[in-house]
Order: sequence, then structure tokens, then C-alpha cells
Amino acid sequence: MLAEITAMLVETVGDEFLLAEEVTLETTFNEDLALESIEFVALAELLQRRYGAAVDLIAFLAEKDMEEILAMTVGDLVTHIAGGPAPASASATAPAA
Repeated sequence: MLAEITAMLVETVGDEFLLAEEVTLETTFNEDLALESIEFVALAELLQRRYGAAVDLIAFLAEKDMEEILAMTVGDLVTHIAGGPAPASASATAPAA
């Protein structure tokens, strides 16, 4: 799943940017990838095309406060897609899936 998300990120932000950064489960969307809101929207569309309506990135983000969004990692997204509980790096106030 990490490889699929990495491919979607390459499609969203361009491979020349991601070639400088190895994408891991600990990679943050804000600090490491510097994703802008329009890129989150593009990523959300790609995720829904690939995984269906159950993976609604915009709704997932709407449940988080600004600190949680800024700290969100690729691993958080993988966990969301897999339908598992929030990883330990997530805020303790986040509800478990």
C-alpha cells in the first residue's frame, strides 16, 4: 500500500520533488512533503478512484484539529485506508476506527 500511495504522491506533486525524499510510513505530509491544500484535494481524488468512497481523505482530515493535520504521516493515511486504529503517533483524542 505504501508503494501505491507513493505513486499517487508522485502523480500529485511530481517525481522530481519526491526523488529527493524517500517516502516512508513516518514521512509527514506537511513538514517532509510540504503538500499544499490543492495537492491534498488531488490526492483525495486519486485515493477515491483507487480505494472507493470508503476512503474519504477530506472527511478524515475534517475530523482532525490543525495540529493533527500538520503532524499527519503517510503511515496515518495507510492506517486510515486499511481501516485500522490510529497509530500511536496520532493524538490521544483521536477516536479509534
